[in-house]
Amino acid sequence: MRAITFILLSLTLASPVAAKRQSIGIFSGWGAFREDGPARCFAMTEPVGGPRPEGWRPFTAISYWPGRAETGQLHFRLSRQKRPGSAVLLRIDDRTFQLAGGGINAWAPNVRADAEIVRAIRTGVSMRVETRSSRGTLVRDFYQLRGAATAIDAAAIACARRG
Repeated sequence: MRAITFILLSLTLASPVAAKRQSIGIFSGWGAFREDGPARCFAMTEPVGGPRPEGWRPFTAISYWPGRAETGQLHFRLSRQKRPGSAVLLRIDDRTFQLAGGGINAWAPNVRADAEIVRAIRTGVSMRVETRSSRGTLVRDFYQLRGAATAIDAAAIACARRG
């Protein structure tokens, strides 16, 4: 429920961009949203448990950008600043993927990896993102994947209807 609360609160803040965002639906711990200017639809969630840093909230988002013909683009906001040179690993059930990353962000290294990771998320049970923080401590962000496939489909359909 914390993920849903975060998503709804962050999308209802009084700003010009936030005013153009619409909730498509909430599916377990995942939400699907549509945003104008530039058009984008996305599914997102935040990690379960763990400490929360001040100043930002970690999340995972899978975006569709119809104006750019980009589909299923991954973005991970880490719970801690990543140490330069440290690998960022994504583990979905028994599969491991290496992500590209810098600062507090990580992403798939290419379009092919985006598609492979999204397929694994759709059928997986849980995932975690791991790296070393700028202080050298292990960072592990845990996610539940229940509702992910439905939220991803809802976001994809919402943007397909716009095109």
